Amino acid sequence: MAASSKKTEKYDGFEQGPIRPPSEAQSLLIRITRNCPWNRCTFCPVYKGELFSLRPVDHVIQDIDAVSSHIHILRKMSDPAGRISQAEMNTYHSTLSATDRPAFFAAVNWFSAGMKSVFLQDANSLIVKPDDLIRILGHLKACFPWVQRITSYARSQTIAKISDDFLNAFRMAGLNRIHIGLESGSDEVLKQVKKGVDKETHILAGRKVKNAGIELSEYVMPGLGGKTLSQNHALETADALNQINPDFIRIRTLAIPNHVELYDEYASGRFEKLTDVETTAELLLFLETLDGITSVIKSDHILNLFEEIEGKFPEDKDRLVGVVRQFLELDPRRRMLYQVGRRLGLFSRLSDMNNTQLLDRAEETCRQNGITPDNVDDVISELMKRFI
Repeated sequence: MAASSKKTEKYDGFEQGPIRPPSEAQSLLIRITRNCPWNRCTFCPVYKGELFSLRPVDHVIQDIDAVSSHIHILRKMSDPAGRISQAEMNTYHSTLSATDRPAFFAAVNWFSAGMKSVFLQDANSLIVKPDDLIRILGHLKACFPWVQRITSYARSQTIAKISDDFLNAFRMAGLNRIHIGLESGSDEVLKQVKKGVDKETHILAGRKVKNAGIELSEYVMPGLGGKTLSQNHALETADALNQINPDFIRIRTLAIPNHVELYDEYASGRFEKLTDVETTAELLLFLETLDGITSVIKSDHILNLFEEIEGKFPEDKDRLVGVVRQFLELDPRRRMLYQVGRRLGLFSRLSDMNNTQLLDRAEETCRQNGITPDNVDDVISELMKRFI
């Protein structure tokens, strides 16, 4: 869908998009674009049915100015420890119009989080004209010179078309981390899920970001190839990442909500979803194949079975591989209890099953709901839909 920008669009106040990476939970969210310019990935439920557009740069600047104004007031209200009395906060809030309040709430949340980072929304902010992005970045740094990190999502296809000079200019202007949804390094998988990019372009884009001196987070999606392409997905994704050597590799296990195109393929039998055990075997192959990199692995989402798969390559590789092997070596009943306990938020690591109180709660949940090793994956699939 072609991008559009309405030059005569009326400014209706501060905007925020629907999502951001978990690692940006404490960031100020500044919306540069609305929705996703590609919006065809069969596994993604976000932005479907929504038109993509570029926000007028002047509107983005007004958003930044509005937050900056509120931050200035909040700083004057606060004591040396950064505390503000609720009464004083309520008095200030009562003077604001309905249009002013979204920027105020964003400022309060950011102020309470320490004001260290900014995230540029929505799905592919680097699609804007380079000079516009540089202007926005410059204004952010002018208003908030203490900010340590400015981050954005971007598509590999978009980055591949940006000159190295402009990427360097983005870094100089303050953009110092980019999140890319690699998802897979397999051309077969990428084509199957309509990602709109191939392995070669993923590698090119990742290297361009790294060469520009910008931190790079690449997201991978275990299970995305289904049963047919599982091995190919693991091997090709690891190979792509070995060639990129991103700063971060972030794991996002596949879940299939009912309202995405991939669900129709799954329901009809055209796509065979992996069980947790099969996904774990794929993850093991992926981790074993990663080589020659200095990336940090992050498993920072409840969709993932193992929160403890977090560490730096190469020094933590053996430990991470050991966690995955340990799960695969459990008997089916113990695996079931961990699966259920993890998705209920009881367990974050395998050793949590040594806590008898937590283990009893997982066992009671299985008893009450008739969960067995034979049906646990169907139950887990339904649970995971709630986390998207």
